[in-house]
Amino acid sequence: MRPPAVQLVRLSRIPYTELLALQERWLRRLQAEPGTEAPSGTEAGALLICEPAGPVYTSGLRGGLTPEETARLRALGAEVRTTGRGGLATFHGPGQLLCHPVLDLRRLGLRLRTHVAALEACAVRLCELQGLPGASARPPPYTGVWLGKRKVCAIGVRCGRHITSHGLALNCSTDLVWFDHIVPCGLVGTGVTSLSEELQRHVTVDEVIPPFLEAFKETYKCMLISEDSSN
Repeated sequence: MRPPAVQLVRLSRIPYTELLALQERWLRRLQAEPGTEAPSGTEAGALLICEPAGPVYTSGLRGGLTPEETARLRALGAEVRTTGRGGLATFHGPGQLLCHPVLDLRRLGLRLRTHVAALEACAVRLCELQGLPGASARPPPYTGVWLGKRKVCAIGVRCGRHITSHGLALNCSTDLVWFDHIVPCGLVGTGVTSLSEELQRHVTVDEVIPPFLEAFKETYKCMLISEDSSN
C-alpha cells in the first residue's frame, strides 16, 4: 500500500498574513464535502513551509498579550496578531523556519497528541542532524523542543474535525532580542535559543529545510509531493 501523500508547498520569505491566508484556503479544501474540493485517494493535506518576512508577535487561544502590551509591541515596529492556535504569546520573524501542516489526521492514522509529538520528533531529528544531539521534548503539558533550559522550537496547533493547522516555529538565525519583549509561551524563567547560537555559526532557513523534510517524511510515514509534480 502506498503511503499517504502530503503536498509540499515551499514558500519563500513571505509576510505572515500570506501564510495564514494560504493556510485558510487549504483548510477550506480539506473541510469540503467529498466530491467537491476534497482531496481524493491517499492525499492527506499540505505542508506549508516558509520564513517570515518581518517581525510578528502572535497570541493563541489562551491569550498572552494585554492591550497595553500589544500597543508596546507595535511601537517596536512589529505586527501583532491573534491566532486560533493553542498556547500563549510567541514571536515569528526572519531567520525562523515556519512549518504549518494542514492535515486530515484520519488519513495518517494520527490523533492530535500524536501529531504534536510527531512535530516535536521532527524538530529533535533536525537538531540531531545539525550536530545537536541534546535536543529533546518535555512531558505534557509542555510542548516544543529544548536544548538544555532554552527553547529552540515552539509548537502551537489547532485541530477541528480532525484537520490540523498552524504548527512549529524553529529558530535558525532568528534575532533573539525580539523575545525579550514578551514571556515566550508564558514560560517564566526559561530562555530561547537558536541553531546559530548553539552551533556558533550562521544557520539559514534554506539550509535546514532539506533535512527537516526528510525528518517529516520519516516521522509521518508519508510521501511529499511538490505542487508541480501533483498537477
